[in-house]
Amino acid sequence: MKKTVLDSRPQLAACIGECAEVAGYLWEKGWAERNGGNMTFNVTDLIDNDLRLLPALEYNGRTEFSIGKSLPHLTGCWFYAKGTGRRMRDLARDPMQGGCIIRITDDCAHYEMVADAPVLPTSELPSHLALQDYLIGSGSKYKATLHTHPIELVALSHIRRFCSSEELTRTLWSMIPETLAFAPLGLGFIPFTNPGTVELADATLKEIAHYDVVLWEKHGTVAVGSDMMDAFDQTDVLNKAACIYRAALAFGSEPEGMTDAQMKGIQDLFHLPKERLG
Repeated sequence: MKKTVLDSRPQLAACIGECAEVAGYLWEKGWAERNGGNMTFNVTDLIDNDLRLLPALEYNGRTEFSIGKSLPHLTGCWFYAKGTGRRMRDLARDPMQGGCIIRITDDCAHYEMVADAPVLPTSELPSHLALQDYLIGSGSKYKATLHTHPIELVALSHIRRFCSSEELTRTLWSMIPETLAFAPLGLGFIPFTNPGTVELADATLKEIAHYDVVLWEKHGTVAVGSDMMDAFDQTDVLNKAACIYRAALAFGSEPEGMTDAQMKGIQDLFHLPKERLG
């Protein structure tokens, strides 16, 4: 079996292994059709001196690639990123063929691929790195960013009533107590914007200041978390609430949901913020 940089680095292997585990869940849930979705994880703290000395890998005659802007908080940072055109189901099986470890160059405007193979990162890398730059700059401990296509949440964004952070959050929180407990910031909403654009990246940064999970209208979600499982879990909890809403409608009635008083009781029980319940 081919040796990888993970073989003698158990902490790094565990971190990237969790990314692979989440990638498998995304495929199983139908949230990652073809090569849909992407992820990045800040692995800077897991990079040893031997890795730091590895040369940049060449791809199409180049070793350095532009991010598109300077991200000053990424000085000295390293990331694991899903590869462009790579399927989540393939990443789940072999994360170092489905993704790559990259390092940010000293100018904070370019990156290099380092290990294991020259797998060009996701085309959404600039947006992911902008999020990572924001997280570091704001003092957050979050290290993971995850973009996927949760079916029921995307479906809700096709209904005009739910095209607001407030209505989405209130409705999803009201479906089941666990949504309040495990997604206490609710769900942010961004009106339809073309994928991969600066406008979408800027809108996401604005919303992520208030929410850990943001829904792009008619597209998918972006989540941040302490690790990849945390980002997945918050997305999963919110989508479960959307599934309950859909199931209630299938019985022929608009679901009642928990009352504000009931939800405030849950928030008191778990010492959760109450800003969006008035």
